[in-house]
Amino acid sequence: MNIVLFVGGFSSERVVSLTSGKGLIKALRDSGHSVKVIDPIYGIENVSEEIIFKDKISEKYPDKAELSKLRDKFYRNVITLIDSDIFNDVDIVFIGLHGKFAEDGRIQTLLETRGVKYTGAGIFASAKAMDKDVTKAILRYNGIITPDWFTLKRNHGYCDTEMNIKIETTTGFPVVVKATDEGSTVGLSIVKEPDKKAVADAINKAFDYTDKIILEKYIKGRELTVPIIGNKAYPIVEIVPKSGIYDYENKYSGGKTDYYCPADLNEDTTLRLQDIAIKVHNALECEVYSRVDFILSEDGIPFCLEINTLPGFTELSLVPKSAKAAGMSYNELVEKIIELSLNKYR
Repeated sequence: MNIVLFVGGFSSERVVSLTSGKGLIKALRDSGHSVKVIDPIYGIENVSEEIIFKDKISEKYPDKAELSKLRDKFYRNVITLIDSDIFNDVDIVFIGLHGKFAEDGRIQTLLETRGVKYTGAGIFASAKAMDKDVTKAILRYNGIITPDWFTLKRNHGYCDTEMNIKIETTTGFPVVVKATDEGSTVGLSIVKEPDKKAVADAINKAFDYTDKIILEKYIKGRELTVPIIGNKAYPIVEIVPKSGIYDYENKYSGGKTDYYCPADLNEDTTLRLQDIAIKVHNALECEVYSRVDFILSEDGIPFCLEINTLPGFTELSLVPKSAKAAGMSYNELVEKIIELSLNKYR
């Protein structure tokens, strides 16, 4: 098949996407596909793969100044890309992007405007799943347990008294402060104790990456994730950082986190988590594949945190680990995603 692979983009997960892309392009070409790699920030420029993949993953995500430059370049070029003839003979676009203008339904909208087929969830499922506030509201409506939370919007104003009351009555301490529409724990902080400055710093840090943030009750427990492929739940992965939380550094630096797949859970808990994950996938109207993240509390309650519609494909990524535990190779997983994605259009 003729396939366009989208990688990079302008989100805070740009370099994660490029790292995923290296594995994806090898798998696609190993399977005999003709692949053109496109980083949307370059538009229709004829850019070599060497230049596209030059940025290496590091322990720190880009700061807001770097992201602003990337965003400006992206917006200048992406429309020229969609209007070009690059897609004329393409069978499908494999979306290897992550984060903004990738998982939020916008790149999917542009592709659908051109009548181009693409991998993964559609426009509305992507948009809903990308917004953690919307996701959690849908979860709660469907009877799925998620930690208590509230949101703040930039420039809407809040006073310390109101904030203290809201935290006291909704989340308590520790409280997790994060962007509603970022992945890879970008902009995330955990404030452990009542501390006016610490709360303000956490809020400002999250607002560096978005206009709406979420403050969520911290749940102590085991961090687990359930991949869904073709509406089937795959082996559960347990994530155990060697120190601290499962943040950007611990996610993408080799040797800093241990992964256990299948997770060491009894059969009832395993089936319960997998069943909930499928319900989450369907409640958000996702298609093809996703990854549902949980905290299993110390008293055995599964709290759903979020769902990812374009999970990573790096060598440390969780969906490939789960697929491997189920007997599916990386290349077979990529082919499965293409097959399921094409089935959306039949």
